[in-house]
Amino acid sequence: MPLSRRALLSLVPAVPAATVLANSAPAWARSVGRPASPLGAEEGFGRLMANMLATFAGTPESNARPEVAQKLAAIESTARTWLAALETAGPDELFDGLPLGTSDANLHASYLHLYEIALATRAPGEVPSDLRDNATVQRQVIDALGWLHERYFGDLEAGYYGNWFNWEIGVPTSVSRTLVLLRERLDAHAPELPATYVASMDAYLRNGKDGDVDLDSRFHTGANLADITVNRVLQGAVLGDEARIVKAVSDLGTVFDPIDPYALRHGVTDGFYADGSFLQHASVAYTGSYGTSLLARATQSFRILDGTGYVAHEALVGVVRGWMVNGFAPLIFEGWMMELVRGRAVSRTASGYAATAAVVEAAVDLSAAVEDEAEATALRGYVRHLRETSPVALDPAGFVSPVSVARFADILADDSAPAEDLGPAERNVPFNAMDRTVHRRPGYAFALARSSDRISKYEYMSGENLMPWFQGDGAHYLYLSGQDQTQVFGVDYFTTVSPYRLAGVTAPVESRETVPELYGELWYDNPEVGFTSSSESQNTYVYFPRGTRSYSGGASLDGYGAVGMAQSDDVAYQAQREGLLPDDFVAYRNAEAIRSWFMFDDEIVLLAAGVRDRAGRAVTTTLDSRIAAPTDTVELTGRLADGREWSPGSGRPPAWLRYVNAEQSTAIGYVFLDGARADVSLETVTRSRRVVRVANPDTEVTKRVFSLVARRPAGAHAPGSVACALVPHATEERLAGYAGGEVTVPHNNERIQAVLHAGLGLLAVNTFTPGVHRAERLIVEGAASVLVRETPDGGVSLAVADPTTQRDEIAVTLRGRRLRAVETDEGVRVRRVAGGTRVEVRTRQVYGRSLVARLR
Repeated sequence: MPLSRRALLSLVPAVPAATVLANSAPAWARSVGRPASPLGAEEGFGRLMANMLATFAGTPESNARPEVAQKLAAIESTARTWLAALETAGPDELFDGLPLGTSDANLHASYLHLYEIALATRAPGEVPSDLRDNATVQRQVIDALGWLHERYFGDLEAGYYGNWFNWEIGVPTSVSRTLVLLRERLDAHAPELPATYVASMDAYLRNGKDGDVDLDSRFHTGANLADITVNRVLQGAVLGDEARIVKAVSDLGTVFDPIDPYALRHGVTDGFYADGSFLQHASVAYTGSYGTSLLARATQSFRILDGTGYVAHEALVGVVRGWMVNGFAPLIFEGWMMELVRGRAVSRTASGYAATAAVVEAAVDLSAAVEDEAEATALRGYVRHLRETSPVALDPAGFVSPVSVARFADILADDSAPAEDLGPAERNVPFNAMDRTVHRRPGYAFALARSSDRISKYEYMSGENLMPWFQGDGAHYLYLSGQDQTQVFGVDYFTTVSPYRLAGVTAPVESRETVPELYGELWYDNPEVGFTSSSESQNTYVYFPRGTRSYSGGASLDGYGAVGMAQSDDVAYQAQREGLLPDDFVAYRNAEAIRSWFMFDDEIVLLAAGVRDRAGRAVTTTLDSRIAAPTDTVELTGRLADGREWSPGSGRPPAWLRYVNAEQSTAIGYVFLDGARADVSLETVTRSRRVVRVANPDTEVTKRVFSLVARRPAGAHAPGSVACALVPHATEERLAGYAGGEVTVPHNNERIQAVLHAGLGLLAVNTFTPGVHRAERLIVEGAASVLVRETPDGGVSLAVADPTTQRDEIAVTLRGRRLRAVETDEGVRVRRVAGGTRVEVRTRQVYGRSLVARLR
């Protein structure tokens, strides 16, 4: 939810540093007064550090719980591992196996391991441990901090090699937490060390301004900004620097406001949007990776700041709860974080179930923080829902906080909050601000990844996600209930399925090379023309290029959806054609296509038209690809248009096809609505997981890969088209029933695509060009997405959206019906005209959101 003006008042603490606030806070904070603080400065510092200790090390009460024993054992085991590695370290190492001097990753890891040792000395517990409050071990950590600073961190000229993140966020996070954990020991043993480290960390904040956060920096946004500011809060508490805390809390507050694309603050597009979308790196859909990091840091921040007087606790809790309901819950299916919002993380071996752990922990903490009991009950019920629907049990020992582990156990033991999702089982969720759509029904979820001139086609970085080229070109993921999704998607899906044959993708038939293959580096290195590892040029053209067309989005009505996309080249290819990139830079040309997806109850209809390639290459449109274990029993059955049985060797296209995996107890049907030919393949594929990520173990994976592919041959003159319905949990009887014409495709061309669902009384239309478009009794003016549904009472419901986000108004006329408005969204005008009813929808600055009219 957006922060109210009253909430904004509460973000700014009542402290003596009024001058600092006036000079450094953003305009929205400077324009309001400040509430009284319940604590004095010294007491506030102490409360803040005590909160941090409780958050990361636990409390005597939480750590006395038997359910927390495994977490405490893991903390202690980790500390002992690294204490042993301290003893066996060689020259230029603090820990054995982590040589220092040229590797920023090893330096980051060394600081992390010192924090892990310090944490074990401060974790309360009833089980005796010789590490707890061990002064010798704590002095060993302090000495190691001094050694690292003297040799590897304090020399500002020699430092800052490798990844900026390690110097500005990674190392400071571990150091800041360690300084809080060992604050009293530092006073006695090395009182100068905190100030020395903070001065160096300020100096390494080179993407900031004068050693502080710069809200105008592209590096200080979203999850990164939350990391930096929480670190600076802890540093302020250790130093007793109230002004530092005030400024950090003020900067942190900007993370909690939704992004308004029409009134950007500091030019920042990273963060949560009104429709629940989350972006990082300016244009990457990233809820499932950076978004979970922000969620974790946000929940930690209001725990650390609770009761200090520096922040309005309930205001932050309310905002984060809104993220949970609108941003995260739709994207988690039976405990699995969907691939389409994980960026380059899809190439990592950690599964979508592991990616959800931070969301579960946040929901646990939120349930204890919200004041409204109904909201608390709903959050507890959501935790139980995730636990009960996930086929892979969540290990709470992986939570950050021991307190969260104890609360999680309490929630599972309390059946007063029934297990329930945070949204309805039947919903269509258009995340238009990040070019994503999720359609959910009992038994399945369909997730669609799009791209545009606003949103990146993919993310590649740091040798991760090596073959991402088509992941934003209509790639879809059909999740079925009861499945272990690690057997269907995850890293093994991207490893064994051809990147040109991802489900839903239209791609040219060609062979592309990865960035390391092209350039011998993990990035394109050409400093003379502005290409360095983290430059804006690298981001724009290599790491996460956007598309070049604006049409991507659609309408949603009563849980149904229509989505369209005009597939395009990316900006790198366009820039290369315009002579804006060096000659040795390689950019690939895409195929062209006009795409639509119409989402109903029992089926999702996929349309493609205008499928062509200006370079004359063959083009494939993959209607679906699925993977199965090599031992799974996969059966393919179907019928021809004349009713005879189809077989793979028949040489004739099926009218419908059914894919069944007996071991997974799943079935999916494919109904061809236009008679198009599609090739069916089922092959065994073995590849190493390193084909998708340089750092993955060289583990060979073998899967049976099913693909259903419509082909347009090389050199074909006429553009191709295809119309197919995906039917989750399909029976043969259900598939045969489509011959009755319940679902028809009246239009499938480059100007208009439409589906009529007679059973639902629903007409879904996407129009892609200027001019007047006619579909059945509907007239649509210009590019738009429209859903029209007949209601049981004889009325009509209508939803209109602007997928380009650029139109000021869209007009739709219902011919032959003279209707009046019963209920309309703001900006919708209904009037009767000769021969029908005209609905004028003001779409200016609604960023693709659907506007609805109820008529009778």
